[in-house]
Amino acid sequence: MAALSSLGRSVPLVVILGATGTGKSRLALELGRRLRGEIVSADSMQVYKGLDIITNKVTAEEQRLCEHHMISFLDPLVSSYSVVDFRNKALSIIEDIMNREKIPIIVGGTNYYIESLLWKVLVDTKEGTVCSAADGDFVTSSTKRKEELEKLDFQELYTRLVEVDPEMAEKLHPHDKRKVARSLQIYEETGIPHSKLLLQQREEEGGGPLGGALRFPQPCIFWLHADLPVLDERLDHRVDEMLAAGLLEELNSFHKQYNQQKIAKNSQDYQHGIFQSIGFKEFHEYLISETTSNEIREKLLTQGITALKQVAKRYARKQNKWVRNRFLKRPGVNVPSVYGLDVTVVSQWEEMVLQPALQIVESFLKGEKPVALPLTMAQDQNDGKRNRRVCELCDKIILGDQEWKAHLKSRNHQYHLKRKRRAEAQLNTHTSSDSENTAQEV
Repeated sequence: MAALSSLGRSVPLVVILGATGTGKSRLALELGRRLRGEIVSADSMQVYKGLDIITNKVTAEEQRLCEHHMISFLDPLVSSYSVVDFRNKALSIIEDIMNREKIPIIVGGTNYYIESLLWKVLVDTKEGTVCSAADGDFVTSSTKRKEELEKLDFQELYTRLVEVDPEMAEKLHPHDKRKVARSLQIYEETGIPHSKLLLQQREEEGGGPLGGALRFPQPCIFWLHADLPVLDERLDHRVDEMLAAGLLEELNSFHKQYNQQKIAKNSQDYQHGIFQSIGFKEFHEYLISETTSNEIREKLLTQGITALKQVAKRYARKQNKWVRNRFLKRPGVNVPSVYGLDVTVVSQWEEMVLQPALQIVESFLKGEKPVALPLTMAQDQNDGKRNRRVCELCDKIILGDQEWKAHLKSRNHQYHLKRKRRAEAQLNTHTSSDSENTAQEV
């Protein structure tokens, strides 16, 4: 797979990470045009036809400027497309690009799609299908079985997992049906507990604490990041631009063609396929309100826009958190370096983003160490991500040391703590009074 460039060096795999709204597609396009690269989208929603605006696909004109792959090839009604399907198709495309001595540029915001390309995190099952052994939010090829398991009561699901894989059950929250169902499914398909597969993967040559070996020895990875207030403002503006570009018309058309009949049958599903796109389900009430008054529709529209802006910001934070946790906080033999590019000031794009990125990629092409230093962060090898605690006061199970600290500071916990202290104070007062009365009687 490691084809040679005209410089006599291995063609690098370029990966562009970053939160939504940071300009990943722009950088990919500019690098692709200048370095004879081809772009491979790693976005779980862009694989589907339709909803071009809400999924922020590159335009037809941009696709003509540089070859793009893995965009708009899947029917919107397909709900069984998985990370395995993506990985198989994308790796074949990457190999072809490298064999033609061009640079594959991976760009997208779906974390587990990117992980499936960077690391060997999928294992073959006895039936010849494939499932994920990674300790992340992966989907397996047998999507139907996973969906069947998710329909079970969470307590029944968790009890089953405790019976077949108590070690994995200890790491998962009983209410996390998706991950519990995934672990059960992996056991059903392989006959091996999920926890054991994870251990085997970590112990393989090139593996590490977070999973299997890297597929590509030295990928060139960029992280586009911006100051949070600036990014939030940019995301709000981006939603406004989507509306101006015809977002409502797109949503209404897609709703009538694909979702209206599902809603009539009460079978709509915003958890699988393209229907889980950020921005579609947020307008559900607006889309089904055609027969209501204009005043109500306007109110529902405003609520949908507000919800879209909020969920976009939450998703951006989730994407950045993944980069920090997966690449920076817990480095190891199978964790590649990441080069940070500050996109806070758009007017400085050329000198702060494009030129540094070009210089770094060219260093990789020459087999040289880039002048720019990769990002570093205080190591977090023993962050206790899966440590389990029970807060009897709030009747909650908390996973992770950081989550436990956050829970102790939470408003809900503080409320129960104050109630407990008041109750104890009252009990102590009554006890003291009873003691005094007893002493006086004596």
